[in-house]
Amino acid sequence: MREELTVSARLVILSGLVIAALAACGSPEEATPELTERAEITELHGASTATGIDDPYLWLEEVSGTEAVAWAAAQNALSVPRLQGDTRFESVRDEIRSLLTSGDRIPTPNLIDGQVYNFWQDDSHIRGLLRRTSLASYVSDDPQWETVIDIDSLATVENANWVYKGRSCLPNNPSRCLLRLSDGGKDAVVLREFDLDEKNFVDGGFTVAESKSNVDWLDADTLLIGTDFGEDSLTSSGYARTLRVWRRGTNLNDAEQIIEVDSQDMSVGVNTIEDGGSLYSFVTRRPDFFTEQNWLITPQQTLAEIPFPIDANLQGVFGDKLIALMRSDWSPNGRTYPAGSLIAMDLADSVNSGSATGVNILLNPLAEAQLDAITSVAITRGSIYVAALKDVSGTLMRIRPSADGNWEKTGIQLPENGAIRLVSADPFSDTLMVNYQSFLTPSTLYLIRGDEPPLAAKALSPQFDAAPFVVEQHFAESADGTAIPYYLVRNRNTPMTGTTPTRLTAYGGFELSRTPAYMSAQSQAWLTRGGAYVLANIRGGGEYGPQWHQSALLENRQRVFDDFISVAEDLIAKNLTSPDHLGISGGSNGGLLVTATMVQRPDLFNAVISSVPLIDMLRYHLLLAGASWTAEYGNPDIPEHHAFISEYSPYQNVRAGVDYPEIFLWTNPKDDRVHPGHARKMAARMQEQGHELIYFENAEGGHGGGANLRQLAVTQAMEVVYLLQQLSD
Repeated sequence: MREELTVSARLVILSGLVIAALAACGSPEEATPELTERAEITELHGASTATGIDDPYLWLEEVSGTEAVAWAAAQNALSVPRLQGDTRFESVRDEIRSLLTSGDRIPTPNLIDGQVYNFWQDDSHIRGLLRRTSLASYVSDDPQWETVIDIDSLATVENANWVYKGRSCLPNNPSRCLLRLSDGGKDAVVLREFDLDEKNFVDGGFTVAESKSNVDWLDADTLLIGTDFGEDSLTSSGYARTLRVWRRGTNLNDAEQIIEVDSQDMSVGVNTIEDGGSLYSFVTRRPDFFTEQNWLITPQQTLAEIPFPIDANLQGVFGDKLIALMRSDWSPNGRTYPAGSLIAMDLADSVNSGSATGVNILLNPLAEAQLDAITSVAITRGSIYVAALKDVSGTLMRIRPSADGNWEKTGIQLPENGAIRLVSADPFSDTLMVNYQSFLTPSTLYLIRGDEPPLAAKALSPQFDAAPFVVEQHFAESADGTAIPYYLVRNRNTPMTGTTPTRLTAYGGFELSRTPAYMSAQSQAWLTRGGAYVLANIRGGGEYGPQWHQSALLENRQRVFDDFISVAEDLIAKNLTSPDHLGISGGSNGGLLVTATMVQRPDLFNAVISSVPLIDMLRYHLLLAGASWTAEYGNPDIPEHHAFISEYSPYQNVRAGVDYPEIFLWTNPKDDRVHPGHARKMAARMQEQGHELIYFENAEGGHGGGANLRQLAVTQAMEVVYLLQQLSD
C-alpha cells in the first residue's frame, strides 16, 4: 500500500545524470578490490575462462604486485629519458604548468544561497583549497576569499596523499558536509563530516573508511549510505548493492537496510533535496549504465516507486513536477513522448496512483529547427535551464510555467558557435552561472538572475595570440554514408601540402558530447609549435541525441572506429596532412578508440597516444569497474557478444609483422576505474611481437591522470614532446 505524498521540492540534480562516463569510463565510480597476488590472478581469472586465448601477461594485472611494479619501473627507465630528456621538454612543461596554475583562471563557482564556493589549485596550493565568498564579492574585480579548508596543510599534518574529491552537504543546512578525500587520486574515498562554518571536522562526526560509497543525508543526524559492508555487499561492477539508514552515534555495520539490488545490477544510490524545511530522498537502482529505477522515500521510510520507463534519465524536481530526459519513445497515456525530449510529470499524483499523471513535453529537439540534442539541465528556484546543441554548437533556453498553466520557452542570448556549459544553479534563488567558450575565444562566465539579461561576471584573458589561427567545421563520410562532423583548428596560412603535424582526437562513447572548448594549455603548446588540432564528433557520443549514441552500441561498435577513420582519411584527402604527420590521441574509452583504430588502420598514422585506456575488451568486465559498462560494449561471457567484441579488441588483434606506428601508452596504479593492466598488457604483448613503443606509468593520479597540477603538466608535456618527435622532427 502506498503512503499519500505531498511533494513540492524546487530543486534537485539527481544522480540520474550520466557524466563523466568512462571519460568518464564511468561514473558511478566504484571498483572491485584489486588483487595483489599473481597466483590469485591466474586462478580466479584464467585465460581460458575469460578469453579462450592463452594470456601470458595476466600477472601484469596485479596492480601492486612485485613483478608488475618492477616491470613498470623498467619501462619508465626507458620512457622518461626519451621524453623528459628531450631539449624541448622543460620549456613545454613550464609553459603548460604556468597556464594550469595561473591566477588569471576563472574560479569555478558553486552557488549556495548567495554564497560562492570554489576549489582552487595553484603553485602555492598544489593539492588545493576550498574557499568561499559572497556573490557580490565574486562578481567584483577583487573577490575576498575565505579559506574553508586547505588540503595541502591537511595532507602535511596527517602525512597523507590527499586529493580533494568534492563534498555531499545537508540540503537544509549546506554548511554541514561529508568531505571526500582520495589517496593519490583514486575513485575510492574516505568520507569525513566537516562543518563549513566552523571550518573543521566534526568531533565524533560521521566517518567512513576508504571505499566507493554512495551517500546522502536523510536528516541532520541520519545518513543513507551504500558502501562495502563485506561479503556479497558489492555488485559485480564493484559498486554498493545495498542502502542502509545510518543514525548518528550508532555503528555503521548495525545500520538498517532499506534496499538490496541484484549482484548483476550496476549499483544503487541516493540523492536528497530540500523544500520548505522538509527533505525528500530519492533512491536509484541502476541495472546498467543507461537504465534506472527510482523510488521516493516516504516519511515511514518505505520506498514509493516513480512510474517512469526504465531508461528515463531523471533530472530533478521543479515545483510539484518531476523532470526527466527520454532515451527512447514513451507512450504511457496514448501520447508519445519522443526520445531526446525533456518532460515533466506530476510527482505526488503519479507516485500515489502508480501511473504517470500530468505528463507534458517541455522541450523536444526533434520539433525545434535550431536544436539537435539536449546536453544538460539545471533547475533553480524559479526556472529550468537547458543547454542544447545544433551541429555541435551550444545554445541556452529557459523554461517556466506560464500563467495559462502551460510552459513557456525563452532563448537566452549568448555568443554563438561555441560551447555552453551549465556551471552552477542556486537552489535558494533563481540564479544560474553558465560558461561560454570556443576554440579561440577564452571562457566567459555569465551570471543569470531571473529575467535580467546575462551579465558577464568573469572573463578569462586570452592565453595565447589567436589571430594566426582559424576554426573550420567539416563533415566526413563514414563507411555507411553517415556524415561525421569535425572541427579543425589550424594556422590560417597552413600550406595544404600534406605536411602539417596534426593531432586528431575524439571520445565516441557513453552519450558524452565533445564541444568547442577553448584550447587547453597543452593544445596551445601544440598549436604554437606548428601543429593543427582536430576534434571529431563521432557516433557513440550525444551530439545528435540518444540515437547518435545508441547507433554505436554493442554489435555496432565498429561504427565508432569507422567514423574516426573517415575523419582521418578526409584530412589526408584535403591535403592538410599525411600519414607521416598525423597522430591520434584519446583517453579511457578514447584510449580504446585510438588503439583499436591503430590496429585496424596503422597505415593512416605515425603517432598514437593512448592514456588510461581500455584495451583487453575480452576481460574488461572482470577488471575494476568494467562490469558496469556492458550496456555500452556487451558482455564477453555471452557468445554472441564475445564474437563481435573479438573483432575489434586491440589486445587480441594486434599482430607481429605489421608496421604499427610507435604508440605512447600511459596509465597509473591509482586508477581504480580503468585497470592499469590494460595498458601494461598491451605494451608487453607489442614488445614481445617486436613493435616499438613508449610506456609510462605515473606513481599516482587516478583516472584523471594528475593528482596535482604540477604532475599533470609533466604528463601533458611528455605527450607534446612525443607528438613533436613523431610528427614534426
